[in-house]
Amino acid sequence: MVIDASLLEHAGLPGNEAAAWLASPPQGSASYPAAAHRISRFLADGQALRSRLPEPGERSAAERAAGTAIAAVMDGERDRFLRRHAAELYDALTAGRSAFLRVEELLCAASARVPGLVPSAAELEAERARPLPAKEGIELAQGMLIGYVLANPLAGTHLIEAMLRPLPAALERLEELRSTGTVGLGPVRVTRRGRAGFLELSNPRHLNAEDDMTLGPTECAVDLILMDPEVEVGVFRGGVVDHPKYQGLRVFGSGINLTRLYHGHIDYLFYLIRDLGYVNKIYRGISLPVSDSGQVPLAGPARSPVAGHGAVEKLWIAAVERLAVGGACQLLHVVDHVVAARGSRLFLPARNEGIIPGASNLRLPRFVGDRAARQAILSGRQWTAGEPDADLLCDEVVAPDDVDAAVEARVARLTSSGLVNAAANRCALRAGQEPVDLFREYMATFAVEQARCHLSPALVHNLETHWKARERTV
Repeated sequence: MVIDASLLEHAGLPGNEAAAWLASPPQGSASYPAAAHRISRFLADGQALRSRLPEPGERSAAERAAGTAIAAVMDGERDRFLRRHAAELYDALTAGRSAFLRVEELLCAASARVPGLVPSAAELEAERARPLPAKEGIELAQGMLIGYVLANPLAGTHLIEAMLRPLPAALERLEELRSTGTVGLGPVRVTRRGRAGFLELSNPRHLNAEDDMTLGPTECAVDLILMDPEVEVGVFRGGVVDHPKYQGLRVFGSGINLTRLYHGHIDYLFYLIRDLGYVNKIYRGISLPVSDSGQVPLAGPARSPVAGHGAVEKLWIAAVERLAVGGACQLLHVVDHVVAARGSRLFLPARNEGIIPGASNLRLPRFVGDRAARQAILSGRQWTAGEPDADLLCDEVVAPDDVDAAVEARVARLTSSGLVNAAANRCALRAGQEPVDLFREYMATFAVEQARCHLSPALVHNLETHWKARERTV
């Protein structure tokens, strides 16, 4: 982006420094090490200029224009650098793809190796303290880096596998689950009953919405169910809520916690970690390194869904009661069987929120067709369990009081022919529907576009208009 130094000077920034900075963009023909050094220096100077402006929420019109222009120049240079050097950067950060770094670890490492390319921990902490309308917008740089990494077949596939590995917290709690049959993880509990592992998400005040407090525990719970060799089927369900409308009843889920989102507590990375993490683990299983003897270190059927490493995957059931909204509805696209209470509402409120509904744009058309998927995502179409048009999203529809019995019966049926047979068939189905490269390419687009949505004034407007976010407290 080409801007005039007078735009920055009009906002009170030193005209000579602004002009000098704008005249010193990094040259694009340098080798990776030299280019990394130059982009880092250029971004540091741009950040120094922007830091002289007041807090984002306190800026005048001229100061907002200057902040936006500085950000646009910096992001343009980031884009040019990553377009040429993202694969080299990834190899440097992962020691030639020998180290498996999660998204959050990769970004932290990138911030240390090429300062300014993505925000530092201190910058993210400051950004997290701002409500959504007053954010600086620095998280877009994270989406750009991850988008370019995922767009590269080698680096992107490697990152997907890194995100399929079990969390350290799950490895630490596995023995507890095996010995006691239950593990409490704050808002999430895992309980083994027979050959099924039940994951119960409980965020009762917010109708079991997902947020920064539930994400880590949910992924840990998915890992535990997949790693416990006594569990053959996972069951995902919502806990009892205390909302006046559903007092004392179970609710499957109401999507992302819009209140915490508006107040700035849900980072952009929430979306990436969720869909590359526990949602993809439900769909593809967990990836486990193979030992020198060639054995997967846990019992279970071994697959190679990503890059030649062992994996454990299992069948999953969703027990849908009352609501499956947003992210909760997205889960219906990755489980193997949906038991729904009659009258439950299923929908993706993407239109009223202004964000991309995870991987539903990729997956929902397979279930309901392209036209109905567009109606749901772009125009707010809803489904009600028990009505004919919802049959493509639900396998069984039962009376609300019969959900428990229906789940138990389905667990028995799914395990009657053996887990290896069932897992082999779901693996074969996935190979034809959504191979890893298709998912990787989708997520490369999602990483950038969701960052733009997350930081868009349109999202703020939608939350204030449709959710009355200003009136709600965390």
